[in-house]
Amino acid sequence: MPQHALVAIDGNMLTRADVIRVAGQRGVRVGLAPDAVEAIRRARAYVDRAVERREVIYGVTTGFGNFKKVHINPEQTATLQRNLIMSHAVGVGKPLSEREVRAVMLIRANSLVKGYSGVRQETVEAYLAMMNAGIYPYVPEQGSVGASGDLAPLAHIALVLIGEGEVWGGDRWVPARPVLERAGITPVILAAKEGLAFTNGTAFMAAIQTWNCARAENLIRVADIVAAMTLEACMGSVAPMQDRVAAVRPHPGHCAAAENIRTLTAQSAIIESHAGCDRVQDSYSLRCIPQVHGAVRDAYDHVCAVLDRELNAATDNPLIFPDAELVVSAGNFHGEPLALTGDYLAIAMAELADISERRIAKAVDNATNEGLPAFLIPPEQAGLSSGFMIPQYTAAALVSENSALAHPASVDSIPTSANQEDHVSMGSIAVRKCRDIITNAERVLAIEFLTAAQALDFRKPLNPGVGTKAAYDLLRTRVSFLDRDRVLYRDMEAAADLVRRGALVASVEAAVGPLR
Repeated sequence: MPQHALVAIDGNMLTRADVIRVAGQRGVRVGLAPDAVEAIRRARAYVDRAVERREVIYGVTTGFGNFKKVHINPEQTATLQRNLIMSHAVGVGKPLSEREVRAVMLIRANSLVKGYSGVRQETVEAYLAMMNAGIYPYVPEQGSVGASGDLAPLAHIALVLIGEGEVWGGDRWVPARPVLERAGITPVILAAKEGLAFTNGTAFMAAIQTWNCARAENLIRVADIVAAMTLEACMGSVAPMQDRVAAVRPHPGHCAAAENIRTLTAQSAIIESHAGCDRVQDSYSLRCIPQVHGAVRDAYDHVCAVLDRELNAATDNPLIFPDAELVVSAGNFHGEPLALTGDYLAIAMAELADISERRIAKAVDNATNEGLPAFLIPPEQAGLSSGFMIPQYTAAALVSENSALAHPASVDSIPTSANQEDHVSMGSIAVRKCRDIITNAERVLAIEFLTAAQALDFRKPLNPGVGTKAAYDLLRTRVSFLDRDRVLYRDMEAAADLVRRGALVASVEAAVGPLR
């Protein structure tokens, strides 16, 4: 990516791909689109007029939360906004990664420039200058209840904007002000409405969910690949993957998953070897791959549709409508859309791991795997070597952990601010749990990848399909056949690396073309 690459934000056109690109690469700069400058100017002019007229506006001429009835004098405006940032920076737990913080900052800035927040152009530009300078604020990941938005994590970023807080200094967290000064950025003295605007929104939830969706997209294709490998290794049938089966229950995800399995197993000598056999039906973990993987795909599509809207939404409070000369205190900060879909994606990813673990268990069980040796170890080593017995335990542990993590966060609500904020979304918890479930699912599918490749070795000299052979060949560049027990966690990590960084999907698509 060239160092001069620029993403111009206007509050309306930000995509998930933009977020991933900017968040993952310091060399991509962010600037304001011309339309955004005018939208910012109009909203800010209205706020200035309202302050001059001493209008009663929440968070501008009043206190916050249950202090909404306390009126603030105009000369105390800067103190009010600064106090808001300092009082709300109460996050705890491990810090967000740099790419997560950059995603939060981009999404928050994009919402502010939409023209309904009343911030000044120079304040937004200072915020973007921090991003463009590679300044990485310390943002603990716990402490947001998801309404009024992600107050604590957003306040930690805004702390840096005003010269407080901490940033990453290369080997440790250091005070922000000297780093800002070296970058030529003057700490901002916040004007009316700005402290509230920079802390009151759903950018934290949306940022974590953007990365969740990127990882889920990869994992959905990985699941089809490794499932196809296991299907072949266990002498499963591709008959249930016919398009005519999908056509009579036409869920889009089912159709796509079934097509992928057919593509991946095309020209499989293993499948051809048992055509016309007398086994009537496979177990559900093989026969129902399109139905389960397909439902996960459909869940993912819905989650992405909600997220795409949220990336370009005005999510703070109050909202400024300058053309109507109107300020509206409303609830766009409420994270319910992201809370529900965060839980939905978490459950879907847990299911992807769940059926994968069942396929692993089938492959290592010589009572159900159609002629493969017990625990996929050469018979002469049986008993002396445990083979793939224990990786299935690990997969089972991860799946069980996912079951606990998949309990929806969005069904909980603890009132805050003396019951003024009496229903909250807990969306930040939903998306963080989803992130953890995806990590576990990546590892479960990596174990299936290892297991399926080992099983395919026992089907030689019969070759798997074009796509599944590409997957097998890739793994064998990193992990050799297990002929006797060795330390397996290194093999599991190698497989997980191929899964996580997209190498598995890329290798297979190079052989068969883009998967759906």
